[in-house]
Amino acid sequence: MTKEFWNNRYTEHDTVYGDQPSQFFKGRIQQLTPGRLLLPAEGEGRNAIFAAQAGWQVDAFDYSSVAALRALERASKNGVAINYTVQEIEFCSLPKNTYDVIGLIYVHLMPGIRAAFHAQCVSALKQGGTLILEGFSKEQLHFSSGGPKNEAMLYSNELLVDDFQGLQVTKNTLEMRVLNDGPFHQGKAAIIYFAGVKV
Repeated sequence: MTKEFWNNRYTEHDTVYGDQPSQFFKGRIQQLTPGRLLLPAEGEGRNAIFAAQAGWQVDAFDYSSVAALRALERASKNGVAINYTVQEIEFCSLPKNTYDVIGLIYVHLMPGIRAAFHAQCVSALKQGGTLILEGFSKEQLHFSSGGPKNEAMLYSNELLVDDFQGLQVTKNTLEMRVLNDGPFHQGKAAIIYFAGVKV
């Protein structure tokens, strides 16, 4: 999907995926001591703002300049600061051994880009750092509640274990849930919840 597609989507709707954080992400970081957090493809900032309010130092980025501006405006209204930039995952270069947590919330990529980026994420985590991922499984093709229609961009539990071999997996489940997150994540969905610690 092009930058124009995402800019148009964010321009045409007041909120695209809701203004509340992912409950999985929220629950996970509440169990951790606040530190430095990275949120790639963060959209309108729903997870970044929650984390900043909880005391995390947040770096975030997105493909869409419209989403970035909206996230920064919302952060300001909520009285928090986040470091939010516009960049493409395909061309980003993450600093090594930098983050206590990386959150990948509905970050769906083509296989060649995905594998390389997931490897970067492992390198960017500090020793003992946590990766949190929530995304649509391949079974999501049976539902109309959101996500890519290209199976290659969807997850399986086995794929994530392969991608994140540098992590000790602490959660890797496929669950059927009913989404109610803005106009584009609505209804029954097949979601993978994954977490791992860099060892």
